[in-house]
Amino acid sequence: MLTNETLKVIKERRSIRSYKKEQIKDGELQAVLEAGLYAPNAGGQAWHFTVIQRKEILEKINYLAKENLKSHVVEDLKVLGNDENYNGLYGAPTLIIVSGKKEFVPLEFDCAAATQNMLLAAESIGLGSCWVYFPIFAFDSPQAADLRKELKMPDGYSPYCSLILGYKDISISDMIERKMNLVTFIK
Repeated sequence: MLTNETLKVIKERRSIRSYKKEQIKDGELQAVLEAGLYAPNAGGQAWHFTVIQRKEILEKINYLAKENLKSHVVEDLKVLGNDENYNGLYGAPTLIIVSGKKEFVPLEFDCAAATQNMLLAAESIGLGSCWVYFPIFAFDSPQAADLRKELKMPDGYSPYCSLILGYKDISISDMIERKMNLVTFIK
């Protein structure tokens, strides 16, 4: 089977949910963001990245998301909202919210591609990362307009994806076997 550095990073990347408190370096953050900017898109790069590293704002996003989930129709999400010890950001020092321009189609896919590029870039430089939807629930709360303003999100953009970054406080070395029967060949 063919292999190279890119394929190795893809296979080794794992969702990290345990982080050291230390903030990542600016150069590392810039490398991750640049990878996001180079993601495939339907034209026009109709996305915007909001980087949050201020602890008080991270705590606020976690709080608003949990408050919103307390009355969610999905029982598992309601349980998370009511769990006072649950932190949907897993203590990561950096959160990146990927928003897409509302009138642009298919912005969800473009935002997802940018998020995946950033996750792979993070792994390639030794950072831990995790694709988390949890913070997006904060934007369904009654305080969403104030939060968008506080985060300086541009008008006309909606949050679609988010990822957390930090230095790993856990070591994951086992390679999870993948199901190979998920592919159909028509030759």
